[in-house]
Amino acid sequence: MFGSRGSIVKYYQSLADYIEKLWDKGFKLTDEQVRFIYFAKKYTNADEWLACIALEKTLKLKFSFNGSFYISLLEVLNEHQVKTKQEVIRILKQKGIF
Repeated sequence: MFGSRGSIVKYYQSLADYIEKLWDKGFKLTDEQVRFIYFAKKYTNADEWLACIALEKTLKLKFSFNGSFYISLLEVLNEHQVKTKQEVIRILKQKGIF
C-alpha cells in the first residue's frame, strides 16, 4: 500500500506473500514462472516491493505472466530508482507502457 503522500508505507511483506495472495485469488503461477520471478528479482538486484509492483503491473497489463515483459519492467523501474506510486505511474506513462 502507498501512503497518502505517495510514499511507500508497505506494499506487501514479501514477494512470497504477494504470490500467495495471487494464488488465493485463483491466479496460479507455475513453479517455472515463480522461479523466473525470483531469478529476475535477483538478476536486477530489485527490492521486494519493486518486484511485487513489477509483477502486479505485468499481470494487469498483459493479462497473464510474461517473463520478458516482467524482467524488462523490473529493470526500468529499478534503473529509475522509483520510490513512490506516482513515480511508477510517471515512468510507465513516459515509456508508453501505461
